[in-house]
Amino acid sequence: MMKQPTGADAFAPFQQALTEGWSKALESFQQSAARGASAFSPGGTPLWEMPSMPGLANGMKMPELPRFSIAPEKLQSIQQQYMADATELWRQGFGARPEGDKRFAGEAWGSNPLSAFSAAVYLLNGRTVLSMAEAVDADEKTRARLRFAVEQWMAASSPSNSLALNVEAQKKAIDTQGESIARGIQNLLNDVKQGHLSMTDESAFEVGRNVATTEGAVVFENDYFQLLEYKPLTAKVYERPFLLVPPCINKFYILDLQPENSLIRYANEQGHRVFVVSWRNPDASMEQATWDDYIENAAIKAIHTVQEITGSKQINTLGFCVGGTILSTALAVLAARGEKPAASVTLLTTFLDFSDTGILDIFVDEQMVAYREMQLGKGGLLPGGDLASTFSFLRPNDLVWNYVVGNYLKGETPPPFDLLYWNSDATNLPGPFYAWYLRNTYHENKLAKPNALTVCGQKVDLGSIDIPAYIYGSREDHIVPIGGAYASTQLLPGKKRFVMGASGHIAGVINPPAKKKRSHWIREDGKFPRSQAEWLSGAQEHPGSWWTDWAQWLKGNAGKQIPAPKGYGNGKAYKAIEPAPGRYVKAKA
Repeated sequence: MMKQPTGADAFAPFQQALTEGWSKALESFQQSAARGASAFSPGGTPLWEMPSMPGLANGMKMPELPRFSIAPEKLQSIQQQYMADATELWRQGFGARPEGDKRFAGEAWGSNPLSAFSAAVYLLNGRTVLSMAEAVDADEKTRARLRFAVEQWMAASSPSNSLALNVEAQKKAIDTQGESIARGIQNLLNDVKQGHLSMTDESAFEVGRNVATTEGAVVFENDYFQLLEYKPLTAKVYERPFLLVPPCINKFYILDLQPENSLIRYANEQGHRVFVVSWRNPDASMEQATWDDYIENAAIKAIHTVQEITGSKQINTLGFCVGGTILSTALAVLAARGEKPAASVTLLTTFLDFSDTGILDIFVDEQMVAYREMQLGKGGLLPGGDLASTFSFLRPNDLVWNYVVGNYLKGETPPPFDLLYWNSDATNLPGPFYAWYLRNTYHENKLAKPNALTVCGQKVDLGSIDIPAYIYGSREDHIVPIGGAYASTQLLPGKKRFVMGASGHIAGVINPPAKKKRSHWIREDGKFPRSQAEWLSGAQEHPGSWWTDWAQWLKGNAGKQIPAPKGYGNGKAYKAIEPAPGRYVKAKA
């Protein structure tokens, strides 16, 4: 145990060291802050590290690094708090304990004074730098970028990430006589070979064998998607078929992981004739594909194909995340053409109004969008790994460093988890599609403005989608914040039902009733005030999954029941091509 100093003279060297350390910390913050608030490039190289490019000579300039200031009184207050906390930490010496952080909660951290003290110092430094980021005199977007940069630094510099300081990893190495280190090295080599960090035991899963196993067939395909039809599980089905459009930035089987948590199978069990879009994983042949291509040749084509196969003039539709944005755009284009093919639309964690994009807003500004347009707007592919990395680093401790520590320092194999297997199964995006999407939605929010966009030759007005709409948002969603999901209620004119579920972007959606987990909130008075917070003040909490509420709503728009079809397609123009889940979903990025 460190001997505790008692006199003022004993503290003089320490106070001097604190003062010098504070000065260096302030200088370091100013440098890293300039970088942190510069334009970000999602999933790629930050703009400040980009090499010279010929396109910049044509009027484009790299953004200047912003300058920051902190009000003297705020800086003094932070400094005084730092001095007080550091002095108290020094008084505690090796008796200090890192409190309130699960990374240091293990018994081994508490039993090793040196490791515990290093963790406590790290947490103090992190709190201080974060306080400085909050105190910067700047606009909210700049402060958000600073917070993000500081949080990334804090996550990366944790003593738990170092074998030299992680006492749990050291203990495991001793207990296993070095075997854990050998396994960690092997895990690292395997991850380098596969090109991404393992979040689960990927050898435990195979698409079509134990994920994406609901019985069905591919009944149509083109260069953009395969259309899957699923075998009915009831003797009768509702007369209006049901089409699901998943996000094209991920694979569709998030909706069909295991039989017990499959939304596709659940809809089947409710008596719907279910069709699903399975997006093609883009390769070099799709480098020129545009947003218009995805609307005309995928979403609209899928709608028309389901109509032709079933003979139903109207169908029920569902869009998830970007799939909901694509579906809604397609329905608006069809409305402009005089077509009303949908009897209802369900939107799950979907942006139509991009005013509130949460943390993702820090990545989007004119310089970044212009760079992406120059890089990919004329053709090319955005690698799936780039987007996957971006989304992982939105929660760096949980989705990055947690696995670095477990896989490499401790030599552990992460347990099998279907959702994380799906999360690692990345998809590419065509460059022109991605560049258009960035500018017109995230950056300029034109989709929310009537007739501001022309898609497939038609002016887009979401107000023309005058049909019943079920809109779902997740309370802790960091990709589509609950306010962003709720904003769709202000754009769609038909009869609406908004439901908020607990948890995040995926776990909130994939929440089968049998699990009896997580609450959801519903407001029964039919009012949709301007903000989600106002809506919530009049909502009631209900235990368990929102799926049962949605199932009742969907049945009300599904029409009468008819005998279930005996086969796939319609026996003429559309026949079974191959069993579900099809080959498109198995293509790797």
